[in-house]
Order: sequence, then structure tokens, then C-alpha cells
Amino acid sequence: MSHREDLTATVGACVDELVLSGLRHAVISPGSRSTPLALAMAAHPGLKVWLLVDERSAGFFALGLGKALGEPAALLCTSGTAAANYFPAVAEAKLARVPLVVLTADRPHELRDVGAPQAMDQIGMFGTHVKWFMDMALPESSEPMLRYVRTTAARAVATAKTGPKGPVHLNLPFREPLVPDLSSPALWQAGRRGEGSAPYVRVTRGERELSGEELDRWAQWLSRRERGLIVVGPQDTAGLGPAVHRLAESLSFPVLADPLSRLRNGSHPKEWVLEGYDAFLREEETVEKLAPEVVIRFGAMPVSKAVLLYLKQHPQTRQIVIDPDGGWRDPSLLAAEMVYTDPIRFCTGVADRIPPRRETPWAQLWKGINRETTALLAKTGRMEAPFEGRVFLELAELLPEEGILFAGNSMPVRDLDSFLLKSDRRLRPMANRGANGIDGVVSTALGAAATGSHVSLVLGDLSFFHDLNGLLAAKLHALDVTIVVINNDGGGIFSFLPQASQTDPAAFETLFGTPLGLDYEHVVRMYGGHLERPASWKAFREAYAASLQRPGLNVIEVRTDRRENVDLHRGIWKQIGEEVRRRLGEAEG
Repeated sequence: MSHREDLTATVGACVDELVLSGLRHAVISPGSRSTPLALAMAAHPGLKVWLLVDERSAGFFALGLGKALGEPAALLCTSGTAAANYFPAVAEAKLARVPLVVLTADRPHELRDVGAPQAMDQIGMFGTHVKWFMDMALPESSEPMLRYVRTTAARAVATAKTGPKGPVHLNLPFREPLVPDLSSPALWQAGRRGEGSAPYVRVTRGERELSGEELDRWAQWLSRRERGLIVVGPQDTAGLGPAVHRLAESLSFPVLADPLSRLRNGSHPKEWVLEGYDAFLREEETVEKLAPEVVIRFGAMPVSKAVLLYLKQHPQTRQIVIDPDGGWRDPSLLAAEMVYTDPIRFCTGVADRIPPRRETPWAQLWKGINRETTALLAKTGRMEAPFEGRVFLELAELLPEEGILFAGNSMPVRDLDSFLLKSDRRLRPMANRGANGIDGVVSTALGAAATGSHVSLVLGDLSFFHDLNGLLAAKLHALDVTIVVINNDGGGIFSFLPQASQTDPAAFETLFGTPLGLDYEHVVRMYGGHLERPASWKAFREAYAASLQRPGLNVIEVRTDRRENVDLHRGIWKQIGEEVRRRLGEAEG
């Protein structure tokens, strides 16, 4: 076999097997060494190719595809520093359990560590931030090597998709010349099993399930506890809402539901779902008087710092973490039980074994406090001042059904937590809460938009600036997105932190406030977008409605004042604190 025949058979088998294993999207950044795979990917009829020039943006775009679809996209780049630009997205994917298949082209082994151009050590470059790594052999078209290529490709996709989902990395060395023969009639057939279209290796995953004896034990133990809570953090298990509701109703345990839990919105029952906890658990007296006996946790730790501090305030509470993927999500370091089982089966299995329980005074108190808190949030949050929290109160009503509401990190995701109140509307909140970075948010949101869902992204001006390159995806691929930029000219969250009061004002503004003074209209226009700066909330609603009718990139800039925003938030928390103290006093009386 000639070099070109070896190359053609290898890349054809690799790409074909990725597709047969369930891969449907590939995000490619241009480069020379990746030519064989790039051409094969573009030619395969089962693969949708997205081209993005900047590898950092491409990494987050693929992350967004994976988050929205629940299945891996492929990333492909050339050798050298190109692959290093994937690192932030890879780290986020690992921590957030998002599937991703990273393919990096490389120089052949004889050109490594000898000063060859555009060459660096790519072996295991992502370290523990990927689930699995393989440095592939050079192309060869023998039967054993084609089986190796197909087995490795199938294993890569299966590993990325198996819980905990996450990124995998294949490093593929190629010698020149780099152009395969795409006209080969057997381009996708090399190494296949027969003439069918089944994957070379079919991987079957089973669900983890507790035995009936274990479920009996849990049902007996939990049914003897009155002061219990269920905490559901960011998670992606479809159908968890009804199952958690059954468990909560059986035990009379209120449910603290993170905005990314998929429990606050939708048609499932929400009688036991509480969403105002971040506001009322800021009160020290409330935290002391609402001491739980047991907490059952699902998903990652919630966005709310108040919840984390509340749990830490009660170290004697028995915390039970339910994880279908065998992880260790316990930053409180207080978990007494790690239960590795399917969460829906746990909820229904325990609920089936518990006789109906009347609603307890404990549950009534939590529900009453939450009802009064959310009423105040809805009322006070709709002030006419340019209040950042109101953005989410407005969008919760304006978003199209099935729309994705993507929140940037720092303040936006915290305001999402406070002001996204429960409703029957079918919305899908989303955020990058693995490493919680402000980088790559625009690109991630646009990756989610590439699945066909309408995406409304809310982020701060620094986060927007961080990923302006990401806007190119909207222009190149005609993606529809509405981006709400909350522009307080700097890092607004730092005004809530001790640095704001314990640092010299000039030093604070330089190091933490970081005002940029940028006019984003120019860059939005450069990417073919439309920008609005509404001067009132009526104008905001009109601008958002217009953005849904206008294709492509739409940016709505909401200008706020950092100092005023802090005062407005604290004023709301103060009102809620007073109301909760009154309610607790009545309960004791």
C-alpha cells in the first residue's frame, strides 16, 4: 500500500466510526497538519461541520453543542499551540460533565522534540482534565490497524458519553503528504464489519440501581425524619422533576431547586419546589432556626452561596448525596452518605415504600417563607430603576417556549438564581458551572444555538469582552441569538465582596472594578449584528420582542451602575429578612 492509500483508509475509517458511534457534529479550526481529518469530516454525509477560526472559541462552541444535545461534538485542530487553546473548554467540560471528543493533529514521532516547526509536546497535554487519552499510531491500512482505528474511535465516543460524561482526547500524527483520496469508492468501508452500518463496537450502558433491601432501609430511615430537605443543584436528568416531587410529597420534605436543576420550569408538579432560598437564607436567625435533620442532594452544588453556608452551619445534619455517575460532589465536606444510583429510581423506589404523610409544620413553615419571599422578589424586583435582577423577571415572561436562557457567570447567574421564579413555561436555563469562568460564554451560547433552539444570553460586559471572537460564529453560520449585555463598566460582583469595603477605592477600581469604557456597537456591527440600548423597561421589552423577529445576532445593552446595583440588591434582601423574621416569630408564638 502507498502512503496515500494508508492515509485514506485510516482517516476514512476513523471519521466513519465516529459517526457510526453517534457523533453528528464536528467543530474544525483551519490548519495544515489536520488536513486529512478535516477533508474526511467535510466529506462524510453523516457529519455536520462547523468552521471556526479561533480554537478557544471553537472549544466552547463544541461545549455548547454538547450541553444542549447531551451528546459529544468533535473538535479538530492542527498541531502546536492550537490545541492549547482548547484547554479552558476541556476543563469546563470535565467539571460540568459535558461529552466532548478532542482530536489534535500532530507531527510524526520522528519530528517530536527535535525543533521541528509548529511542534510541541501534545502527549497527555490535558492531563486529568480528560477522561481518556490515546496517542494514535501513524496511518496504516492493514486489517489489524484498521480494527485498531475503528475500535479507538468507537471507544472515544462511548467514553465521552458514559457517565460521568466528559472530554476525551485523541492525538493523531500524520506524515506529509497530507491529502487523502476522497474519490476512493471504499472511503468509508475500510475496516467495517461486513456491509452494514452498525458501529464496529457497540457499547451498552446500564443504569445503577439499589437493591430492594437497600431501598427498604432508606424508606424506613427517612420516614422517621421530619425536618428534612431535598436540594437539587445543576443537573441534566430528564424527568427528575416528577420523581423528586413524589419523594418530597411522600416525606413532606421541601425542595430547594437551583435554576439549573430543570425543576423550576415546565409542566411537572412544583408544589414542593422552593426558589426563594438564596434571599431568605442570608438571615443568620433564619439559618439557626431552620436547622434540618437530613438533606438529600441531587446534582452539583447549587449556585447559591447562601445554601452552601447554610449547610456548613449545620454540620450535624446527615447529608446524603445521590449521584448516578459515581462522582464526589461535596464541597461542603459534610456528606455522610454517597449513594451511587439512578436518581429517578431512588426517588420512586423510596416513595413507593412510604405510606402517605400529612404535610408537617416544618414543611408548612418553609413553604410559607418561600411564598412571601418570592412575592417580594417579584414585586420589588420590578422597580423602574435600571436594576440588573429585573432582566430575568422580564425574560422569564418574554422568552419563546422551549427557549434556552443562558446566564453568564459572576452576577448574571446569581440574579438568575434569585429572580427566575417557578412557572409552567417550558424554558431551559443553562450556564457554564463547571469551572465557573467568565471566558467562552458567548461561544458556548452560540454552540447551543447551533442545535436550532433560540438562545437568549445574559452576561456582563467583561464576560462579553472576553469572548468577542465568539460572535463570528453567529455571522458565519447564520445563528439566531439575543445577547443581553449588562454593562456596569466593570466587574460588578466585586462590589458585593469584602474587597469593596476593605481596599483603597482607587486600588479597588484599578484591580477589581476594571472599567473598560468600551462602545460595543462597533464590534457588533462588524459581525453583522444589531445593537439596541433601551432607556426604559418598556423599551427593553420592545427591543427583545423585535430581536425575536430579526434573524442573526441581536445585542441589547442594559447600562447599570455598580454601586447602585449593590444598594438595590441589599435593599431587597433587607425587606425579605424583616418579613422572614416576622414569619418565624409568628411560628414560634
